[in-house]
Amino acid sequence: MLNAGACATCKCAVWVPDELYHAAKRSEKVGFFCAYGHSLCFPQGETDEQKLRRERDRLVQQAARLEEEASLARVRAEKAERATKRLKKRTSAGTCPCCNRTFGNMDMNILCIKKCCIEVVSFGI
Repeated sequence: MLNAGACATCKCAVWVPDELYHAAKRSEKVGFFCAYGHSLCFPQGETDEQKLRRERDRLVQQAARLEEEASLARVRAEKAERATKRLKKRTSAGTCPCCNRTFGNMDMNILCIKKCCIEVVSFGI
């Protein structure tokens, strides 16, 4: 006799002969009864509990992935903001953002800066 687990209805222990146990495990069509007459069988495939557990694990992984993506996006945004702030500060001080040359008056030298930037871009410096 093998223990087939507890009855789904009354929760009493169910014991079945070895041959019946193995036959019921192989096929969903083979059923048996608990001591109180409730019909039982071993379901084939995934149980509802297994499906819910798998779905829960998938959602936990998805939440972790989304949290990681949000964190990376925040870091990228902070880096871009710092770089923009740095460039604004440098250009307000009279430094060309491309070639790092300094000019006394940026407004008067804007053509020079554009020419410098174009050269830097065209030569790949």
